[in-house]
Amino acid sequence: MVVVTSGGWSTPETDVMGTVGEAVDGARGVLATVIAVEGSAYRRPGAKMVIGDGNGVGAVTAGCLEAEIVALAKQVRDRGHLQIEQFDLTGGDDVWGLGVGCNGVIDVMLEPLTGGYRPVVEAYERGEKTVVLTVVDGDGTTVERGDRTVLFPAESGADGFALGAPDWPDGLLAALEEPTRRLRATDASDTLTLRYEGSVVDVFVDSVTPPPELVVLGSGRDVAPVARAAAQVGFDVTVVTFRGGATSDDRFPAAGRVVSTSPADLRDVVSFDADTYAVLMTHNFADDRIALTEVLDTPTEYVGLLGPRKRFEELRSVLAADGHHLTDDELNRVYTPVGLDLGGDTPSHVAQSIVAEVTAVHHDRSPRHLAERAGPIHARSPVGAESGETE
Repeated sequence: MVVVTSGGWSTPETDVMGTVGEAVDGARGVLATVIAVEGSAYRRPGAKMVIGDGNGVGAVTAGCLEAEIVALAKQVRDRGHLQIEQFDLTGGDDVWGLGVGCNGVIDVMLEPLTGGYRPVVEAYERGEKTVVLTVVDGDGTTVERGDRTVLFPAESGADGFALGAPDWPDGLLAALEEPTRRLRATDASDTLTLRYEGSVVDVFVDSVTPPPELVVLGSGRDVAPVARAAAQVGFDVTVVTFRGGATSDDRFPAAGRVVSTSPADLRDVVSFDADTYAVLMTHNFADDRIALTEVLDTPTEYVGLLGPRKRFEELRSVLAADGHHLTDDELNRVYTPVGLDLGGDTPSHVAQSIVAEVTAVHHDRSPRHLAERAGPIHARSPVGAESGETE
């Protein structure tokens, strides 16, 4: 009997990457990655699953192929080399006895996890983006299947990354540069077919992006459900309590970090950037007033404020009396009342509403019913079927 994803089909991406690091240490893991999709599929290129001795963490489909992937992983582990598998789910007939038909063709790369992948995991843990380039079909002379190079921000060029691999031909690197830059700019991954100097090579460009951070300010009982819901969808959660609020791990078990400070010293303990989002849930008018001004003085694009509109108008009046008139830019970044209109008023409903709104902002989406959305649900690769070519 094949064991499927004992680590949980819905394991957050943060946990999947953590398991990658553990598997590298154990030298027995296999990494399965979606590298190309034609048509519709539940996951897009870059989706990952880690398979150990008979089990796995994460998912590359909606459960259609995970058992098959686990079985293939044993072969890859025993043989010790990278393998590419294509699954055609476009037919209405029975596929591998699974009775599925997802209207897509999915290419999955399976590879033994070795120490060569550790720098990617370490950069992820540091909060740094990397781009992993893997040859999935080489010309047999200059590059071969499995050849890999990793681009790090520390090797910064004009756009933050330097494209370089000492053992790769200059012509191939030149063909890779522009499409890799476009994929990295949108945190997208895809397989590129590149023509250079008479050769044709397929390279999987994998943008490995650390999770966005959600900073939840408050210590009430409604904070824990928000932290839990945010962590489940892949946010790195920091809970900040004020006035000596509880900071024990068992109070907010889903948070990666819990700290206590004063509102005026907030930026001394938390670093905010464009991938950091904040939700103010202090239930304290004075704390919210100070914390709001501190957070608005950062690059964050989202500040969710719990409470009714009337409370925010009172807050604006107090700030104006202090000489701080909120600008249009600041007002555009404040979301209050926080959350989407989903109905329900339990702590879990409120948390779902808040995290759904933050997720939509992070993905630059305007929430609406998917039934009303024209075109594909998932964003498509910015390079599509394009190929680079140098002669």
